[in-house]
Amino acid sequence: MNIKITGTGSYIPANVEKNEDFYNHEFLNSDGSAINAPNEIIVRKFKAITGIDERRYAKKHLNTSDIASFAAEKAIENAKINREELDYIIVAHNYGDVRHDSHQSDTVPSIASRVKHLLRIKNPKCVGYDLLFGCPGWVEGIIQANAFIKSGIAKKCLVIGAETLSRVIDPHDRDSMIYSDGAGAVVLESTVDNGGIISHESATYALNEAHFIYFGETNNENSEDNRRYIKMYGRKIYEFALTNVPLAMKSCLDKSGIDISDVNKILIHQANEKMDEAIVKRFYELHNMDMPEGIMPMSIGKLGNSSVATIPTLYDMILNGEISNQEINNGDIIIFASVGAGMNINAIVYKQ
Repeated sequence: MNIKITGTGSYIPANVEKNEDFYNHEFLNSDGSAINAPNEIIVRKFKAITGIDERRYAKKHLNTSDIASFAAEKAIENAKINREELDYIIVAHNYGDVRHDSHQSDTVPSIASRVKHLLRIKNPKCVGYDLLFGCPGWVEGIIQANAFIKSGIAKKCLVIGAETLSRVIDPHDRDSMIYSDGAGAVVLESTVDNGGIISHESATYALNEAHFIYFGETNNENSEDNRRYIKMYGRKIYEFALTNVPLAMKSCLDKSGIDISDVNKILIHQANEKMDEAIVKRFYELHNMDMPEGIMPMSIGKLGNSSVATIPTLYDMILNGEISNQEINNGDIIIFASVGAGMNINAIVYKQ
């Protein structure tokens, strides 16, 4: 039995937020002190590190569950399946539905239940649940769906990664420029076709690393806003990821029995262009090889970091010819890899 992705879909929000749109922000250090540099220089340094020129924000009337359902509709249509035959709907996210200008995250009912409702699926045996696993949530959802199908308790699963991070960013924090909104979805099912999931690897580092990404107060100490926002220790995350992600990728590849020279693409979570490139270079250094040109497609420059949505969105866009000079063909070996809050890491070796 081979367990394959048979349909993909994504939703790219319409609102484009360019780097220049941050020129009028009042950026402050985490202690509330002023940053001794004009915003033009702050933004220029940000671009040099992250590779981000622009990012996408969802329209005000749309929530995470809405854009998740849009991507799901496309994946179901692409897979050419009857939605009533879905056994599981797994939705990876981190913050639920945060309405525009709201102070609260809304996760009751679950985002998966909301998506099932929006898809108008009647079958009560189609089980929906949410998965909170930081940015690696969508990859972990694929690993769980694979286990369900392999065990025989499911035949078809819908796995979605969706996030509206624009609703949980501190306008006074430089890191807010990284985050974006988006949704990606796939249908996973048992098939007689060749290929599918070959191996996978997951890990949680929480002894000293659990709070590298967290919810914290605004950098503006004079603000009366009592909301909390997504925050991170960027340098600690960079060092952690550079040390641990290549090792997880290598372990996953070793389990698969695939030679590294046969890997065609590495679809890594679009967190930070410089960090992603360093991770993949280190992965190849572990095999005494140079990183091949074109092995790591990137979408972060135009789409930003949409957390759980980056990998399924990138995958769907490549398959639809929307990433220049990149393609995935039948029989190609792909590594999906991610790192994020938890701190969690995972990887999958997959044959297209």
